[in-house]
Amino acid sequence: MAENKTKPTKLSVAAFIDALTDETRRADAKALVKLMQSATGEKPKMWGPSIIGFGICHYTYESGREGDMPLAGFSPRKAATVLYVARGFSDSEALLAKLGKHTIGKGCLYIKKLADVDQKALEVLVVKSVAARRAQHPS
Repeated sequence: MAENKTKPTKLSVAAFIDALTDETRRADAKALVKLMQSATGEKPKMWGPSIIGFGICHYTYESGREGDMPLAGFSPRKAATVLYVARGFSDSEALLAKLGKHTIGKGCLYIKKLADVDQKALEVLVVKSVAARRAQHPS
């Protein structure tokens, strides 16, 4: 079975954020670090070269594939900031409806800028996502 490419690294989260050339992305990244650190109780850590993750969650799929992923995380990309949060828990659809401008991909939430979304709804979404992941994948 293939090994996960995205793993925790020793790279500096602060240096990564400071190197972001877009001021809005940089400010949003700093705000998301505070939000996710508060929601998880975990310090930020780089996962691969461009994902900022919080905590660790070990998973095993029915297929037998297993690995580790952050409890929550995000990546400030050029087109949008990608948030890695769980969905499918109670209230997730209602929270997404309150969130504001966003799109959804497979396991990801895309936002152009934090100013486009309801901060309280985002905070509750992240907190509930973390709780759902911890319940589904106890360590």
